[in-house]
Amino acid sequence: MRGIKHLLLYLFLMVAGLFLLYPLFFTFSTSLMTPEESGLYPPKLLPSHLYLANFKESLETAPLVRFLLNSTAVSLIVTVGQLLTSSLAAYAFAFIPFKGRNLLFSLFLSTMMIPWEVAVIPNYLTIKSWGWLDSYQGLTVPFLASAFGTFLLRQSFLQLPKDLIEAAKIDGAGHLRIYAGIVLPIARPALATLGVYAFLTTWNMYLWPLLITNSETMRTVQIGVGMLQWQESTAWNLVLAGITIVLLPSLFVLLFGLKQLIQGLSAGALKG
Repeated sequence: MRGIKHLLLYLFLMVAGLFLLYPLFFTFSTSLMTPEESGLYPPKLLPSHLYLANFKESLETAPLVRFLLNSTAVSLIVTVGQLLTSSLAAYAFAFIPFKGRNLLFSLFLSTMMIPWEVAVIPNYLTIKSWGWLDSYQGLTVPFLASAFGTFLLRQSFLQLPKDLIEAAKIDGAGHLRIYAGIVLPIARPALATLGVYAFLTTWNMYLWPLLITNSETMRTVQIGVGMLQWQESTAWNLVLAGITIVLLPSLFVLLFGLKQLIQGLSAGALKG
């Protein structure tokens, strides 16, 4: 009976996995089809041959290379910023005793319950008043700190051996030395988890870049893909070729960081 349950569970997971992977498969397959093949109904699953001209035409139709560079720069800046600010805040909440620490941490966590859409207008007005519209500062500064990142790293820091921290203090090490020389090297898996999460989240951001950027030189890839569509007609082979180009960097990051991402999120979920 138990074996049948496991078999049904694995079958369900396989079917769910196929449903999740089908959009990716359809995107990659259609990006390699000729315009005539991509317009057929019912749609074909596989191209008759590898038609790579779609990628060249997509790059010529929209400045995707510029958009890729913008997204890469913005994602890297936000990732580094979140790693720095979150690790410093997490260290303070984990190792530095001060009055009202738990209350302040609870208030800090409560900001995770506020949907990002609620803060869009105040953030937009602030960025506009500072003259940061259509700039890298406007794209990155609002996301340099993260309550989720602080929570994730604090949970990881609390799992470190307290004897190690106490021994370092007895040896005369200050907080900065303990933070940089002991805590960060040991917590590398959690830092990698936050890095992968922050990079992918920033890379896939759509609403904020759409609001504050106007020129093509500051657009990111998620906005730039829309330039491959026209009001009169849409060449789906070109659109999906552009989406394939946009997806590749984030897929590589996810591929190399998936193990750390799962381990870090699981550890944070199981241990309080």
